[in-house]
Amino acid sequence: MSLSRVLAVLIKEFIQLRRDRVTFGMILGVPLIELVIFGFAINSDPRHLPTALFVQDHSAYSRAVVNAFANSGYFELQGQHAGRHAGDRELLRGEVAFVVTIPEDFTYRLLRGERPRVLLEADATDPAASSNAIATTEMLVRSALANERLAAAGTDPGNPAFELVTHRRYNPEGISQYNTVPGLLGVILTMTMVMMPALALTRESERGTMENLLAMPVTPLEVMFGKVLPYAGMGAVQVLIILGVSHAVFHVPMLGSYALLSVMIALFIACVATLGYLISTVARNQMQAMQMTLFFFLPSILLSGFMFPFRGMPQWAQTLGELLPLTHFLRIVRAIMLKGAGFADVVTHTGPLLLFLLLAAAIALRRFRRTLDS
Repeated sequence: MSLSRVLAVLIKEFIQLRRDRVTFGMILGVPLIELVIFGFAINSDPRHLPTALFVQDHSAYSRAVVNAFANSGYFELQGQHAGRHAGDRELLRGEVAFVVTIPEDFTYRLLRGERPRVLLEADATDPAASSNAIATTEMLVRSALANERLAAAGTDPGNPAFELVTHRRYNPEGISQYNTVPGLLGVILTMTMVMMPALALTRESERGTMENLLAMPVTPLEVMFGKVLPYAGMGAVQVLIILGVSHAVFHVPMLGSYALLSVMIALFIACVATLGYLISTVARNQMQAMQMTLFFFLPSILLSGFMFPFRGMPQWAQTLGELLPLTHFLRIVRAIMLKGAGFADVVTHTGPLLLFLLLAAAIALRRFRRTLDS
């Protein structure tokens, strides 16, 4: 074996790697992204969870209970809401994670030594996000009124002054499959619907059949529809399989409308399939298309709230997560399936999906025109 020939081959490989800037960027970028996300963004113990208040008793005792929630670090109080229905609506739409209700006879019953009840309602669709906060409430009950002069009111200092009743809404048994399986619907669609269209067009470029397509009297928009729609149909088959298995095997409830869920799934498939088409206009070969797909897929599953609680991430990570279509689709599909949400409850998440779709389609069409010109 000649070391000089090995060195020549080694230099040749480095030159080829330097020319393939996409691969070189992926080699450096993927581990860097993993380090940043796992090192700074992932947090399995989310704190400062948005909490709404419905306080009907206004006394020093009720204020002490509210302050105990605020000082625990797990609850970030969003202010007093108008009533029971407002709190239910905020939980349904995912605007808050908890609703704390203090009844109007709280002080009266407290001073009579009857241990009044304080209600804590939790959005339990993601058990991992709310479990630690709920676990801290036992200590909170014991310490909330520790500094108050309850002894003078006849309260036994050995027992908690009030009883905290916790209702886990939408997933009372805390079954993790109820959260994971609907999320898998979005994850699987993201992976396949981005990858397959991305590989399809780059495969044509590699095989030399792109010239036949370019010679046809079709517009870039017609080409995009023709390329994306078959994979959208394949995505529909995947959706039927996933929903069938989730219902028959994992017994995931479906409390909302199948029609609304179908419309939202179609919108999401259009988003990710168009992104796959956009990647195909950038990648020079199938390897680059695969790498770009993984480059998009990795932050999607880590920052969308599928694997780790979304509200446990720092603000910069949440901002990045809001840009991903999977983040909004997970909120939509979980709200429809587990909460029975209607269109009015999920409409705020359709705007980002539509914007993503239009932006990806516009860039893809512009890129395809450049390909025709070249």
